[in-house]
Amino acid sequence: MSFLLDKKDKKIIKDALWDSNPITFQVLGICSALAVTVQVQTALVMSVALTTVLIFSNIIISLLRNLIPSKIRIIVELSVIASLVILADQVLKAYLFEMSKQLSVFVGLIITNCIVMGRAEAFAMQSSPLKSFWDGLANGLGYSGVLILVAIAREILGNGTLLGHSVVPQFLYDLGYVNSGLMVLAPGAFIILGIIIWIQRYFSAQKEDR
Repeated sequence: MSFLLDKKDKKIIKDALWDSNPITFQVLGICSALAVTVQVQTALVMSVALTTVLIFSNIIISLLRNLIPSKIRIIVELSVIASLVILADQVLKAYLFEMSKQLSVFVGLIITNCIVMGRAEAFAMQSSPLKSFWDGLANGLGYSGVLILVAIAREILGNGTLLGHSVVPQFLYDLGYVNSGLMVLAPGAFIILGIIIWIQRYFSAQKEDR
């Protein structure tokens, strides 16, 4: 089994990262995009957790796809995903306890994330383990990219920091600059996310017109 990308693999990656991005195109995973993007650090940890669960759930379900009776496939998929999420949550509590407390219930809610369940049902159940790996990785990175962009904008505009370090020059504060309180609230995330979706769809439309 070769890990070299063929044309179908490249299309899987391109679709997940841009053309059919799980957040900007499919509008999935919005809850976490609003809840854990006040700071970049929490967005990074959430991104790694979801991407890891997505990759391994895709691979496991793909390996089991010919053994799963169709009538109970949803139950099996949920069981696999829930087991991986519990494992990810326990690892966070063991090694990043403070971060785990900041993420609160949102790691556990990966179980209900439509991206993970959707890729298991729509792709892994019909595809080989290798293609399912690429699909899980690409969709995880597509989700992570948008999540981190939202977090960067919210942390800089809302707190004047990036990864906890001040990035807004002091002279701006001396001139009367004030951090935007809106950015630390859910409406701020909606605004940033809306702008990202508009940019993505604008450039996609421009490409189609050519």
